[in-house]
Amino acid sequence: QVQLVESGGGSVQAGGSLRLSCAASGFSFSIYAMAWFRQAPGKEREFVAAAGWMGGNIYYADSVKGRFTFSRDNAKNMVYLQMNSLHPADTAVYSCAADASGLVSTLRQSYASWGQGPPVPVSS
Repeated sequence: QVQLVESGGGSVQAGGSLRLSCAASGFSFSIYAMAWFRQAPGKEREFVAAAGWMGGNIYYADSVKGRFTFSRDNAKNMVYLQMNSLHPADTAVYSCAADASGLVSTLRQSYASWGQGPPVPVSS
């Protein structure tokens, strides 16, 4: 019943911005931890940003800190990732993830539910 559907992916030039959205359904959204991960071709899936239940604690990977902003709207069952000052190194498939424990984690193993993963190619 858990469903996570991402949108907002697409091509962008270096220095540009995109806003990714994740629509959640089928679970008690407000008590779940939510996160964004990404995976570049031939690379391991890596942590991008996450928040615990109610969105109180937000953590960012060092590679995106200061450029990306995670936000959460519990009333709408939505999470967002605002990506600014994009680099070619940000090129990846981005995925939304959810964890029933409600505790924020940077580890992909902590998340049991995953979205489809929109691609974000960043050209130089």
